[in-house]
Amino acid sequence: MAHIELDDNVPGLPSLLRFRPETAGPLSALAEALLRGPGPLPRGERELIAAYVSELNGCRFCASSHGACAAAQLPGGMTLVQQVHADPGAAPVSGKLKALLGIAAAVQRGGREVGDEHIAAARDAGATDVEIHDTVLIAAAFCMYNRYVDGLATSAPENPAAYAQMAERLVVDGYGAAAAPR
Repeated sequence: MAHIELDDNVPGLPSLLRFRPETAGPLSALAEALLRGPGPLPRGERELIAAYVSELNGCRFCASSHGACAAAQLPGGMTLVQQVHADPGAAPVSGKLKALLGIAAAVQRGGREVGDEHIAAARDAGATDVEIHDTVLIAAAFCMYNRYVDGLATSAPENPAAYAQMAERLVVDGYGAAAAPR
C-alpha cells in the first residue's frame, strides 16, 4: 500500500504523476527526452540502460516497465533484457553497449564511481561523448525515478503482461501519455 493516497488502479510512476500534475510535466518531459528524443543511441538501448539501472536499484515497477519497452524495441526481446539484468558482460550485446552498461552501473553506485577506466573502455568500444553523456544522465535520472516510485511505495503489477501493455502504449505514444488518464 502506498504511503500517500494514490489511485489504486494506476501503478508506479503514473500514479505519482497524476497525484502531482505540477511535477508530471517536467518528469515526463525528461523521460521523453532521454528515452525517445533525438540521440545517437537507439531507443531500445536507452530503455535497456534505464531498465538495467532500475534492476540494480531493485525497483520492480521501473525495471519491468522499461524492460518491456526495451524488449519491444530490440531484437532478442525479453530474453535479451533478462540476460542483461543477470549478467551484462555475458549478454549478447555490442561491446559498446556493455561498456555503457558498465558506466550506468557505476553511476547507480554513485556518481564518483565512474572512473577513467569506464570512460576509456566506452571510448575504446566506439562510444562518443554524447553517448557517454546520455548514459550517465539516463542512469542518474533513473536512480531518481526509482527512489521516487519506491520511496512512496507505489504499486507494481505482478503480471508481466501488464508491463507489455504499458510498453505498447509508451513505444507508440511516448512518456507524455504516462500521466494522462486512460
